[in-house]
Amino acid sequence: MKKPADALSGVTLLTDQDIYLFKEGSHFNLYDKLGAHPLVHGGVKGTLFAVWAPNAERVSVIGEFNNWNKGAHPLQARPDGSGIWEGFIPGIGPGAFYKYHVASRHQGYRADKGDPFAFCWEAPPRTASIVCDLAYQWEDHAWMKDRRGANGLDKPISVYEVHLGSWRRSVERSSGHLTYRELAGYLVTYIKEMGFTHVEFLPVMEHPFYGSWGYQTTGFFAPTGRYGSPQDFMELIDRLHRNGIGVILDWVASHFPSDEHGLAYFDGTHLYEHADPRKGFHPDWQSYIFNYDRHEVRSFLGSSALFWLERYHADGIRIDGVASMLYLDYSRKEGEWIPNQYGGRENIEAITFLRRLNEEVYRRYPDVQTIAEESTAWPMVSRPAYVGGLGFGMKWNMGWMHDTLEYFSKDPVYRKYSHNQLTFSILYAFTENFMLSLSHDEVVHGKGSLISRMPGDDWQKFANMRLLLGYLYTHPGKKLLFMGAEFGQRSEWDHEKSLEWRLLQDPSHQALQTWMKRLNLLYCGEPALYELDFVNDGFAWGDISDWEQSVVSYFRKGKSPDDTLLVVCNFTPVPRHNYRVGVPTSGRWREVLNSDAGEYGGSGQGNFGGVESTPVPMHGKYHSLTITLPPLGVVIFKKEGSGA
Repeated sequence: MKKPADALSGVTLLTDQDIYLFKEGSHFNLYDKLGAHPLVHGGVKGTLFAVWAPNAERVSVIGEFNNWNKGAHPLQARPDGSGIWEGFIPGIGPGAFYKYHVASRHQGYRADKGDPFAFCWEAPPRTASIVCDLAYQWEDHAWMKDRRGANGLDKPISVYEVHLGSWRRSVERSSGHLTYRELAGYLVTYIKEMGFTHVEFLPVMEHPFYGSWGYQTTGFFAPTGRYGSPQDFMELIDRLHRNGIGVILDWVASHFPSDEHGLAYFDGTHLYEHADPRKGFHPDWQSYIFNYDRHEVRSFLGSSALFWLERYHADGIRIDGVASMLYLDYSRKEGEWIPNQYGGRENIEAITFLRRLNEEVYRRYPDVQTIAEESTAWPMVSRPAYVGGLGFGMKWNMGWMHDTLEYFSKDPVYRKYSHNQLTFSILYAFTENFMLSLSHDEVVHGKGSLISRMPGDDWQKFANMRLLLGYLYTHPGKKLLFMGAEFGQRSEWDHEKSLEWRLLQDPSHQALQTWMKRLNLLYCGEPALYELDFVNDGFAWGDISDWEQSVVSYFRKGKSPDDTLLVVCNFTPVPRHNYRVGVPTSGRWREVLNSDAGEYGGSGQGNFGGVESTPVPMHGKYHSLTITLPPLGVVIFKKEGSGA
């Protein structure tokens, strides 16, 4: 390769306003200014490099184009005290592999660093950044114009959580991985067939350790090269959008790994991480914690979040590990953490960052959602910052998940003693905008798959799974289900293997998958199941007192009085005949869904399509239905003449 000319100083994309916002912590488009940007200067094609390293003595760009020569292309420090080094290198364009060689002023530290703002990285285990042009011809204009109708809090949101490296794998490649484009062909078809409204990807941002599932991120502006190029990932999202499927990206702002080529000790100092390990090192994940005190770090993180919404048309970001950001004593013993300025355990700087980030996201993109994985009772996570909340659109309901799975793991004989685990969630269901999640975290680390945790023989396991899914989709809150649960994956999730698609040759697994399709169809077609998810008006108990028989009944309501559903769940394998349930109006109530139907693998016990009410008071209502309640079953009724 012909040796390029020396780096030229004085070429910049940064303005005084950029520097001001960067130092203030409110620059959310830094990806347009820092990193590697191919451009033409003075009629010469090349790439402008810019990197933040305030404690460096020297910074140079190294790569294949200069045989990784540390002295060939030094960058120049800006004279404004910003700590940014920059320079234009002629002859370098998209596809060039590079790193920054950083020589620190401290302790003789020298390291070859990947670009924190790189749009593309080599596929691991290689670690170079790649000069990249993100040009792509999007064809999802119709989706982007109207996506508020798919992402609104009063819309059906049924999320299929996917790990791209293990949803489906290739037997022809040593890596086993399909490309983004190959996955698009399979995934779009499958999600449409199943009826999910959204897909959520475990972090696709570049990560050196595949076994971290993406949660140990080094490339905060680049999809992993394991499955293809940035344009390949754009094509995947584009095709999902063109088929009416929303895309949520898992995003990590709580910590980052210690790999030398990454952010850790970037310029020979604790630049991105807090210097004191009591605030800067995570004991559980053995990774560094971002220094939210530093304005420039907040600009970096905010820019990363906005980048995926802007350049990749993401419809939402789910922020991982929010609890670890909020509490200074998270997973720490007494004496292992530093109180805030008021003596408390709240991380004030992280709280400020999250509020500011959510405000900026919704200011720019009011038709997307931010979702918090927050596992504590922190108040008002999904309430606006201007009323003291954190500003998220939704919060994962971890309490519901723990109580529900613990309840379902019990032998039905003993469930009556834990009846409150079913009823307790409604006491707080409307304090936040909750998303009910049965996520990847529930099928790893020895927990087993969901169906393996269901008690009883094989028939009862499948009946319990249908009941669990039915309960999930009729309980207030948006929905999230990890891949494989929809057809009864038997084994615990293994990121090195494909899902057990061969199981669909078994009628029981086929029937469970059919049940999931039917649930999604009902969910998306009945406003009662989604319009008023986050207000009391959308839910009313029928009867919560029948703990002896482990039966609950409840009503879901939409904005129109005609949109009312009755849901009755039997959590034991004993069928209940002539079971009476109170209803608010007289007439015929049609059975719109029954998990015990033969096509779903059930025993076929039901109500012959519907039941006529009688003027017999029950459960505080003037009318009631006498129904057959199938074993380990959920039945859903709707008043005839009221819509569907």
